[in-house]
Amino acid sequence: MQLALVAACATAPPRGPLGDDARRTLALLAERYAEFTDMRALADVALRKGGERQRLRGVLLVRAPSSVRFEALSPFGPPLMVVTVHEGQVTAYNAIQNEAHVGPADAETISKVLGLPLDPDDLVSVLVGRMAGPRDLRSAELVAPDAAGPSLNLVNGAGGRQRVWLDLGTGLIQQRQIFGSRFNALIKYRRDGSGTLAGLDLDAAMSYITGSITYQNLVEGEGIDPERFTLTIPKGAKTQPIR
Repeated sequence: MQLALVAACATAPPRGPLGDDARRTLALLAERYAEFTDMRALADVALRKGGERQRLRGVLLVRAPSSVRFEALSPFGPPLMVVTVHEGQVTAYNAIQNEAHVGPADAETISKVLGLPLDPDDLVSVLVGRMAGPRDLRSAELVAPDAAGPSLNLVNGAGGRQRVWLDLGTGLIQQRQIFGSRFNALIKYRRDGSGTLAGLDLDAAMSYITGSITYQNLVEGEGIDPERFTLTIPKGAKTQPIR
């Protein structure tokens, strides 16, 4: 059922022409997306936003369709910081300051907490290297291979555009370029010889954001309890909205 819903979403009748090659490629992307249930990994994050640099090492949990938890590890003791995106809410707890910030899970709040202006489901798809295609597809065109391989150009109803480079045999995404009013970014994925995701490199120069995530001990599909994404704020912690 999930695959059927995702495929229907990805191949909704567009206003522009949709060739057989593009249709098959969309179906392949949707199939790979529907296979994803959850992922856990040790993640090394290096992010630069303007003149600000941040390096974190932590545990990353991701669960379809839109749940994320990141725990920034400290050399000793409990995590320094915990951020969750789950059931329409972003919660960020700073253990050093004993302070929590809470807000609705949207691109604006996620940008303020994680530096990436992406909606929860887009954040998940970027982190795990999969996508189902725009919800409101208007056109799709398969482009001849360039130095990065074959790619698919996508346009949605709001005028947003994406270009996805992928292996047409396996459906594994190699690169993803996002063109939008809030965020223009090129994401390049690193994979090992078996195709397992090893990390990603992000270049969003117009938003003054660049960075990388490197995964270790990545495991997919073993199941993660949804309760892991619910962050209980410690008693006594100062709580304020994300502004």
